[in-house]
Amino acid sequence: MQRIGIIGVGEIGRAVVEGLRHGGGASPEVFLSPRGARAAAELSERFEGVRVCAGNQDVVDRSEVVIIAVRRQDHREALAGLRVDDDTTVISLMAGVATDDLRRTLATGAPIVRAIPLPAVRERRSVTVTCPSHPVVDSLFDQLGGALPVADEGAFDVFSALTGTLTAHYAYLATLTSWAAGHGIAPGTAERYVRGLFGNVGRSLGDERSLHRLAADHETPGGNNERIRTTWFDPANAAALAKALDGLLDDLR
Repeated sequence: MQRIGIIGVGEIGRAVVEGLRHGGGASPEVFLSPRGARAAAELSERFEGVRVCAGNQDVVDRSEVVIIAVRRQDHREALAGLRVDDDTTVISLMAGVATDDLRRTLATGAPIVRAIPLPAVRERRSVTVTCPSHPVVDSLFDQLGGALPVADEGAFDVFSALTGTLTAHYAYLATLTSWAAGHGIAPGTAERYVRGLFGNVGRSLGDERSLHRLAADHETPGGNNERIRTTWFDPANAAALAKALDGLLDDLR
């Protein structure tokens, strides 16, 4: 793979470019759409072989693989009239846009693969769900932390819904920080501690223990962790989270 195009240079598009350039070495040429002009210009100045194109069709014409990373509500307008040859590989990063829908918009017989890269691809530390498995696409994301192919879009949408919980996690940490500040801890000190606390917990996810086992191993019976888990994250709280995820999944489908 020598030439990759990206239409829609937002946070994820930027992360993909940075991941491809992470650590140096041989990297494909990258062609960026002018959509997200500031980010595209900054990336082209930072990295050799990254260029901003005149328009979306120019991106497609120059690329073997085209990554589409525009917002789903904008995709028909952004992609209207594009000509995509059947020997191009299309990667869609648009949550809630089914493959058949995108194929109708592009009017192409090219292979279309959906993917869910996360910002950590910039450090090549994020597993990316893909659907369906495709050798070119899976190889690309293997370089960026790993590919996790799934066979059907129903399963893919479940993973997409899970991805929608990320900012809730950050908000949870911010709430803990605010609670500590409300009890007299300096906000900067509280945030430093919360970041360290959960950064270290996150590293434990790299071992082979199940999530239930990890929870049990971090608790003492009758201790502080068990108390918060059972009094705050109770069955009603868990059911509310499941209901929110079910609603998101319905929208994605």
